[in-house]
Amino acid sequence: MKKQIKTVGVCGAGGTMGAGIALVAARAGFRTISYDMKSDTLERAEKQSAAFLGKSVERGKLKAEERDSILSAMSLTTKIEDLSACDLVIEAVFEDLATKRDLLKRLDAVCAKDTIFASNTSTLSITEIASGSSNPERVVGMHFCLPAQLMKLIEMSPGILTSDETFQTAWQWTEGCKQIPVKTQDKPGFILNALLVPFNNDAIRAVEAGVADAENVDRAIKAALGYKMGPLELIDLVGLDTQIRLCEAFYPITLDPRAATPPLLRRMVAAGLLGRKSGRGFFTYEGNAMFGA
Repeated sequence: MKKQIKTVGVCGAGGTMGAGIALVAARAGFRTISYDMKSDTLERAEKQSAAFLGKSVERGKLKAEERDSILSAMSLTTKIEDLSACDLVIEAVFEDLATKRDLLKRLDAVCAKDTIFASNTSTLSITEIASGSSNPERVVGMHFCLPAQLMKLIEMSPGILTSDETFQTAWQWTEGCKQIPVKTQDKPGFILNALLVPFNNDAIRAVEAGVADAENVDRAIKAALGYKMGPLELIDLVGLDTQIRLCEAFYPITLDPRAATPPLLRRMVAAGLLGRKSGRGFFTYEGNAMFGA
């Protein structure tokens, strides 16, 4: 019998991706516990989520009582022990193997023996991440797309030891959230980032080489290829520092020179230009509202 999921925990919920995943879960009617080590980032994410839902009401996409129900289903915590009641825990912490393994060890100590752990990694091996757990058969890859509260695709990746029951339960949960799951193999970058990391770096290098400025690079790609968001706008949303972490995780595995970090990207991060979260990246932004709000 497949496990019934009622309560969902999100680790790293103070970040852009984690906050979006928490919204997906709560919007689908699941009790959702948002965990982060920093209370200030959790509180900021809570305000951004409330503003996002408020805009949805204003635009007629959501009823006021539905907004209130979603918000009431969400709770915040800085104590990992509070995730003990979760049937599914999704991690969206830094794209670092040691960090993710350590988190799984800590979750093992507080969660039930049948809790499913999902990793939102976009480049790292699910099998290697799962080695941090004493129950690797209950670990599955569940890569949401940014912004999670708007994008429907989830890349579902079993590790070598992931059980069929775990994978099918997680798959059904994504469908219950009205997302679109796609099965991928435990390969570097899965589908999206295997294509996007090098492509986004190419856009950065076009700016660096003086081919065109950021606005015109994005305008050309959106107009010609039909993309709703240009690659440089996307990097601003993801975070320029996150793009560096993606490169550093992806390049050593693939040795694809297009996946290596462009020098311009490092200079911009050194200058504090991180994208939307800092107010300036390849473009300039006002406020720190959640994307889509």
